[in-house]
Amino acid sequence: MQNTQVLLAARPVGAPKLSDFRVFQTELPELKEGEVLLEAVYLSVDPYMRGRMSDTKSYAAPMQVGDVMVGGVVGRVLRSNDPGFSYGDYAEAFTGWQHYGISAAKQLRKLDPQAGPLSASLSVMGIPGLTAYFGLLDVCKPKRGETVVVSGAAGAVGSIVGQIARLKGCPVVGIAGSDEKVKWLTKELGFDSAFNYKTAPNTHAKLKDLCSKGIDCYFDNVGGTITDAVFGLLNPNARIAICGQISQYNNTEAELGPRNLSQILVKTATVRGFLVMHYLDQAREALIEMGGWLREGKLKYRETFVDGLENAPAAFLGLLNGENTGKMLVRVAPER
Repeated sequence: MQNTQVLLAARPVGAPKLSDFRVFQTELPELKEGEVLLEAVYLSVDPYMRGRMSDTKSYAAPMQVGDVMVGGVVGRVLRSNDPGFSYGDYAEAFTGWQHYGISAAKQLRKLDPQAGPLSASLSVMGIPGLTAYFGLLDVCKPKRGETVVVSGAAGAVGSIVGQIARLKGCPVVGIAGSDEKVKWLTKELGFDSAFNYKTAPNTHAKLKDLCSKGIDCYFDNVGGTITDAVFGLLNPNARIAICGQISQYNNTEAELGPRNLSQILVKTATVRGFLVMHYLDQAREALIEMGGWLREGKLKYRETFVDGLENAPAAFLGLLNGENTGKMLVRVAPER
């Protein structure tokens, strides 16, 4: 069988370009014992992929030039050399940007198409949802009545963070990049308030106006000047969860900072970075609770789809430019 793959063609300098990717045709190897062949239906597109494209040391090894782009996949089983999977089953895998992928069965999560949309296993009922759940509840630990601020609030993670905070009885302020996203956050998701940082004359002043009682919890997806503005409004014993720094990913030189750690000192605040992979042993319980919220209509989500494997690079560039609302996904093949 011929397989179509999207490869890393060059390490980006600054913002990635379409020329940093290459579509490649290759033959599939034979299945080994315990392996499963999957046809990709949906591919995940995520900000962390930008870091994996660089050779900077991080929590995960960088991709090498010529590697298949990494990423989560919802796939349909075409062949199986493992008794746990049969033709036609659906599974979540980490086989990356390719039409067909081979994975050890023990590394797959079997999906039930009757339980809900398959794509949700890459968004609200997958890594983004778990990131929101544990980053807010375990790192920020919000108490009822405390003010929670979320940057990147209309993304796959931030939109879930704000809703969970509301479920826990907290006023929530979202920061997003368009008026349409602000409307979605406040009119549909129940955020108490939100604003477009691209049109706000002064981020600090806007936050001060919306957070009249200060900020107790900050879920940081973006870093940079937005985070600087938040630090100046922290309440004593505030908690900050560092989930992502998307404003920094394309920098060719490190920005000066953090510039105002004195606020962390005088407010005795806690700043903690976290990785969702450290919580995977607790994922089942979290997904059960979030599944209940979904069924009860207490949790909503949105997905932005781009069709065609060959358009995965364009979808990724769109994600980095904020063109998505909710989770960005590539639809490779129809569900059957």
